Amino acid sequence: MQTLTPVQTNEREIFMDVLRGFAILGIFIANLGSGFTWYSESAHLTGPMLLPELDHKVKYLHEMFIEGKFYSIFSLLFGWGIALQVKRGIAKGIDAIPTIKRRLVFMLLLGAIHLLIWPGDIVFFYALLGFLLLPFRKFSDKTLLISGATLLLLPVVLYAAKMQWPFLNAPAGILFETGGAVDHALNNTNSEADFKNLLRNGNWWDVFKGHVAGFFFRYGYLIFVSRIPKVLGMFLIGYVVGRSDFYKNILQHKKILYGVIAFGLIVGLPANYYLAYYMSWYEGDYFNLKINGFYQTLAYALGVVPLAMAYAALLMFSFKTNAGKKILSVFAPVGKMAFSNYIMQSLIGNFVFLGAGLGYLEKVGPVYFTLFGIAVFIIQVIISTIWLKYFNYGPVEWLWRSATYKKWQPMKKQSLSSI
Repeated sequence: MQTLTPVQTNEREIFMDVLRGFAILGIFIANLGSGFTWYSESAHLTGPMLLPELDHKVKYLHEMFIEGKFYSIFSLLFGWGIALQVKRGIAKGIDAIPTIKRRLVFMLLLGAIHLLIWPGDIVFFYALLGFLLLPFRKFSDKTLLISGATLLLLPVVLYAAKMQWPFLNAPAGILFETGGAVDHALNNTNSEADFKNLLRNGNWWDVFKGHVAGFFFRYGYLIFVSRIPKVLGMFLIGYVVGRSDFYKNILQHKKILYGVIAFGLIVGLPANYYLAYYMSWYEGDYFNLKINGFYQTLAYALGVVPLAMAYAALLMFSFKTNAGKKILSVFAPVGKMAFSNYIMQSLIGNFVFLGAGLGYLEKVGPVYFTLFGIAVFIIQVIISTIWLKYFNYGPVEWLWRSATYKKWQPMKKQSLSSI
């Protein structure tokens, strides 16, 4: 029986690697703020790497230009990639779905391992939703786009419903309570303050046990913020982009891209300004199901994806120019090894900020952790570029692809120039 094989070098769409590398940078900076540093303005902490006034301004810019945008691009790319795999199978007369499902199963496994390294992982979540995406492939592009847009707006309706009927938030509540019980059983912690103390003073084994409980808190959070429809909606839009060869025929779609950019700037920018406003000044209202939380949800729905799509469209246009292609190609090696670099960022984040490592938890504000994130990314660009001169895959990608295709893939470049 003929089976699908790994994508060859001449079949790979380099722009996807560029966009993926760009997304990895934004995701890391966002994760530094929300997961690794545990920075909080309300804590009123002081220190040499905490600059209250400037940190507040930079945090506002993060919420306006970074919050949600880069994981939205990553979600778009995920759907896009699945579509290309299905198309390759059709072109070769092969049913690609069994291979894709096997790929998602091993993605689940790798994501589960990463969850124990850092509970903010998105790989496990994406793999789960990947199985939900597959049945949609049978629908028309128009149906997928309408469904995607509807899913992206659904969190507004869900938030309003939870304000009216709080019992609808029970699934998230159960996960939070389970996380608390597991945390208490494994680490004897009873509050967020106890958990922070564990991260500051615990050893790596304590951190590992904390991350076991973190799984429940993570998925309680994802359900509370309606991340499922947000991500699945972008999957569907990305699937249409990949299936329709939109990027390959970009010159025929200039008007659409101009419209995406215009909408992202005219509607998306003001909406993101208000998103940052509500996140900065009414942070607690969102999780307490207050009216300002509803406004924040509305601003998110109208701002995040439009601006993320505008970013992607601007990069598409830029990459079609000689100068733009030369500059943006710097992102490609990181994007080609995105999984390995994503896990590397988690390992670096843990080592730098947790007490078992260098202990910079709550000691670094947005100004300095943004510079740190950019510095780490530059190092990853250098390492990825050198690595890919000698090897076909990043180390995690090699394991993932070998498991997917049930055969050890050639790692060294001189063995086989395929990826």
